[in-house]
Amino acid sequence: MPAPPRPGAATGADPVDVRGFGARLTAPLLMGSLLNPLNTTMISTALVAIGHAFGIGATDTAWLISVLYLASAVAQPVLGKLADVIGPRRVFLAGLVVVTASGLVGALAPGFGLLIVSRLLLGIGTSAAYPAAMAVLRDESRRVGRITPRPVLARLSFAALGSAAVGPALGGLLVTVVGWRGIFAVNVPVALLAFAVTLRWIPADPPREPGAGRRAPKLSPDPLGIGLFSAALTVLVFFLLGLAHPRWWLLAPLAVLTAALLRWQLRSPQPFIDVRMLAGNGALLRTYLRHGLSYLLIYCVMYGYTQWLEEARGYSSGHTGLLMLPMSLTALLCSLLGARTRTLRAPLTLACVLLTAGSAVLVFLSGDTPLAVLLLAGACFGIPQGLIGTSNQAAVQAYAPPESIGSAAGLQRTAQYLGAIAASSLIALAYADAASDSGLHLMAAVSAALGVLLFVLTVTDRALRAHS
Repeated sequence: MPAPPRPGAATGADPVDVRGFGARLTAPLLMGSLLNPLNTTMISTALVAIGHAFGIGATDTAWLISVLYLASAVAQPVLGKLADVIGPRRVFLAGLVVVTASGLVGALAPGFGLLIVSRLLLGIGTSAAYPAAMAVLRDESRRVGRITPRPVLARLSFAALGSAAVGPALGGLLVTVVGWRGIFAVNVPVALLAFAVTLRWIPADPPREPGAGRRAPKLSPDPLGIGLFSAALTVLVFFLLGLAHPRWWLLAPLAVLTAALLRWQLRSPQPFIDVRMLAGNGALLRTYLRHGLSYLLIYCVMYGYTQWLEEARGYSSGHTGLLMLPMSLTALLCSLLGARTRTLRAPLTLACVLLTAGSAVLVFLSGDTPLAVLLLAGACFGIPQGLIGTSNQAAVQAYAPPESIGSAAGLQRTAQYLGAIAASSLIALAYADAASDSGLHLMAAVSAALGVLLFVLTVTDRALRAHS
């Protein structure tokens, strides 16, 4: 069967027709895909409670953020590649098993070290869902002979964005009702339910052998490429996490590992990362850059602003979650609106303007700022969060090779998590041991400057003009 048309290509199919992509296929994918974004933001309103429980400060609790992003940044493209090679259903199910284990470890952890282990496992396990889901949809598209309908992609995006958006509010509720351990325990029933419905409703992986009628030639996982990529990314993350006291010596092994990775990927007949394709695909590279920079700004608010509300303004975890509710609701609404638009440039440009404006508002917050202004500041970041996620997902669908959509989607998430890691580093640099007005203002000023840069990158992108 020939490969389906590229996303965005003209077809005779009704764009809202989702036959072949029914609820039984998409429901497990949505359940699994919400776990990673939910856990990236849900813990934001539990950091102070965890710090008090173990007698540690913001610098230490920042590791709970960073370790999940480190694991996710490495695992997303790796598991996406494995989904392309051995089958997405297998990878999806294995990830849910790891999520269940991580939830049990975190809920029962007697010390802070095991919480780090739990978040590491959680990052690996939840990273399987999104790239595997994209590969499942690709296989279904090949089976029925047409592209994945945009409403189906919109639901996948909505699940990710919606769960990330409601994470702070849900986290605040769990901490208030059952304590911070509920942040970890809630993953267990969700993962088990997703596992059960996946076994029942997701079809078995199609054959990957040459001549089987599904794919040719047979793909290779490229273990050396995966190992070099993982090592280089890990070194980069450790350098970013220590920006308060830079460990410049890490740049030497980073340079060596990066050079070795590039050399091997250029020589490998089936590379883990197709460097030649990326070098000739500026639109896809710019999408990754834009996505990572956008989420750097979003996560500065998701973590830095919530910590300031609790430590500097004295709000409880529950109240902080409620204060972040306008951001959550606007993100949910705008993720739906972003999925309906047929353009890319307009929603991304609007998102850049609002990210810059929201950062500027944070520069002027203080202990006596009215509550209405605090709510407005959060809402300014909710709109971009909804628009950016759906628009950049559509861009990856448009620009990435269909046969590598799993690894391409994983690299998109890697860019997002590198932005989040940079955000946690900036927060740790600004706050040191406790959130303060001056630390918030420093973080906001840097974010505003980066917002201007993001705006310039977006409006000057010629590929986006073609989708205007």
